Amino acid sequence: MTMDPISDMLTIVRNGLKARLHSVTMPASALKGEIARVLKEAGYITDAVTTSEFPKKLVVTLKYGDRAEPAIREIRRVSKPGLRRYASAAKIPSVLDGMGLAIVSTSKGVMSGAQAKKARLGGEIICTVA
Repeated sequence: MTMDPISDMLTIVRNGLKARLHSVTMPASALKGEIARVLKEAGYITDAVTTSEFPKKLVVTLKYGDRAEPAIREIRRVSKPGLRRYASAAKIPSVLDGMGLAIVSTSKGVMSGAQAKKARLGGEIICTVA
């Protein structure tokens, strides 16, 4: 049993990148699947698939560049169970002056910070990716 499954997901991805693994596997949930979808849309991972057998697992295929450098240099949890971080649309952080990604949980679902700003939606800042 884990206290923060999202932090565990980010740690599994971070450790997989450091170990130069092709893919990593973790317990699946709807929120983890949505975070993986946003990462895939932004080009930070190659693919994310949820298996059908019980218990369900989320398999994330990691992405590397030409010289085997990871596409994700840093992935950091912002809002934690002990201290939630919320931001209005105007206050959503810009990661690396727009070169990074903030993942936001809004009333319309999980989306990137840029999409949330465009839709004028605030919400919980789940994590940042650079």
